[in-house]
Amino acid sequence: MTTPTFDMNTALKALREGKDLTGKDGILTPLIKQLTEAAMQAELDEHLANESEPNRKNGTSSKQMKSPAGSFELKTPRDRAGNYEPQIVKKYQAQLTDELERKVLALFALGNSYQEFRTHIVDIYGMSLSNGTINAVTDKLLPELQAWRERDLEAVYPTVIKSTIH
Repeated sequence: MTTPTFDMNTALKALREGKDLTGKDGILTPLIKQLTEAAMQAELDEHLANESEPNRKNGTSSKQMKSPAGSFELKTPRDRAGNYEPQIVKKYQAQLTDELERKVLALFALGNSYQEFRTHIVDIYGMSLSNGTINAVTDKLLPELQAWRERDLEAVYPTVIKSTIH
């Protein structure tokens, strides 16, 4: 499991201070980073499980990613043999599209079924995944999602409503 980088208390404090959810240094940026890295780790685990030759994890490489929610450093996992080709964020990709970002959040926040995961992955990448791959990804992410769902909530949440009546 990835080291948690999304702190709900910090996010709420930033929201109270008027910071944006998305855009440069958006409040959701750490959550998108954490979910993307966890999904990539699961993808590598599945790759290694299906290798015919002995292979193992070999640390990570870092690259600066840009997304509509803000910029962040993404730690991409590597394998010893060097034949792991990430699908979620390609090797030389440096930008998360708005669509991919929304899909990442939707897949993991809405508690989708395996069939819904498969449908979204086909939508995003145009590739079909086995049940094993989907299980590996969800098994990595579900504990993180469950911890987020079970976090303590504030007693009161401030809300700002912008009226567009002229």
